[in-house]
Order: sequence, then structure tokens, then C-alpha cells
Amino acid sequence: VDGNDEPNAMCLTTCSYNIPSARYVLLKEIKDEKFVFYTNYNSHKGKDIESNPNVSILFFWAESQRQIRITGTITKGERKEAEEYFVTRPIDSQIAAMASPQSHEIDINKVLDEIERIVANDQEIKCPEHWGSYHISATEFEFWQGQPARLHDRIVYTYSENLWKIKRIAP
Repeated sequence: VDGNDEPNAMCLTTCSYNIPSARYVLLKEIKDEKFVFYTNYNSHKGKDIESNPNVSILFFWAESQRQIRITGTITKGERKEAEEYFVTRPIDSQIAAMASPQSHEIDINKVLDEIERIVANDQEIKCPEHWGSYHISATEFEFWQGQPARLHDRIVYTYSENLWKIKRIAP
């Protein structure tokens, strides 16, 4: 979308124990009609997904006054897919994925020491077992277009009984 520095940034909302949690992740591709992103499975979001596969993602582009809200279910991708994508990441990002226990309390010096150890020992850089992709299968899309006087245009597509139903809703 024109004028947006990160048009593939999406706010992922997960929920466990009836407490929602939102954070931004980057959409890497749409594959087999599923939205794909990569992360540490042991992270806060990974634990939420493990307990509740229902998620929501939101793309918001302020410059064009547009957003798309998507709800659906999420599953882990194949290991081979994670390994293939991992090697395309910048080397610093690969090392960080190996060294960082994402979302866990840390002593930053221990993480930096681990990074230094990996680099100094010329350790083989490989995709950690706890790192990979998630695939979101959409069950609902809401397209929002900002309009003057807050009379925003909202169109909702809902998947039910093997077909998409379309409706326009009030601003």
C-alpha cells in the first residue's frame, strides 16, 4: 500500500486464559490461501497459540485510511519450510534466533555471551527446532475504508458452509 514503510506489518492477536495479547509480526507470504509468518514457538504468542488456535490479524495503513481485519485459525507450518526460509534471513537474525529465548526473562549479558560464543566458535548456523512458521486460515475478513464525517465503509466476508457471504455493515 502506497506510503507505508512496512505494508506487510500485521498486528497478531492471540488469546489464552481469556486474556488477549497483541503484537506486530511481519507477513512473509500468502501460501495456499493462508497468511504465513515466522517466529519462536516458545514465545508468548507460541504458547497462546498452543492453548487456543483462534487468532486475529489486522493490517492498518493510516496513510491511505484503510485496514483489513482477519479472523481465523492457526497451525504450524512444515519443518522443511522453516529451514528453507531461515537460511534466507540475514546472518545476524539467524544468530539471534539461535541465542534468544524469546519472551522469557533474561540476563542480557548471558544472551550477548551466547551470541559471542556462537560467532567465536564458528558454530554451524541452523534453524532452531523451536523456530518456524505459522499459517493462518481466514474465516472472516473485514475491509475498512475511512470516509469523511466518520461514515466509514465496512465490508465483511464470512466463510460458512463452504462459501463466502458478503455484507456491508454500519460505520
